[in-house]
Amino acid sequence: MRLTEITYPDAKPIDGYGPGFFRVGGEVHQGALLILPSGVTPWTGLEDTATLIAAAQDIDVLFIGTGPEIAPLPAGTRSALESAGLGVEIMASPTACRTYNVLLSEGRRVAVAVLPV
Repeated sequence: MRLTEITYPDAKPIDGYGPGFFRVGGEVHQGALLILPSGVTPWTGLEDTATLIAAAQDIDVLFIGTGPEIAPLPAGTRSALESAGLGVEIMASPTACRTYNVLLSEGRRVAVAVLPV
């Protein structure tokens, strides 16, 4: 079997996470995060749809990590994102981090919005 090292030429992967933080591209960030092709920014949570919708033209899919457990999105949030034509996948934050990294390594146009675990 041949193993190939994964590289992220133009983006920063999620290197780790823990109680209240995420490590992205070697830098630790506290609290909820939004990671877009344009960079890493704090995210105010599930009701903050404006920032997500503004990025819709730059991404093909958005992963939303709802914390340590998968949880449904508020109806208004889901409706606003779907109306903007944004492909959204909801999952627990650890799963969202891993899935984001896999698609990022494939060169896909992805973003992730994650609540801390």
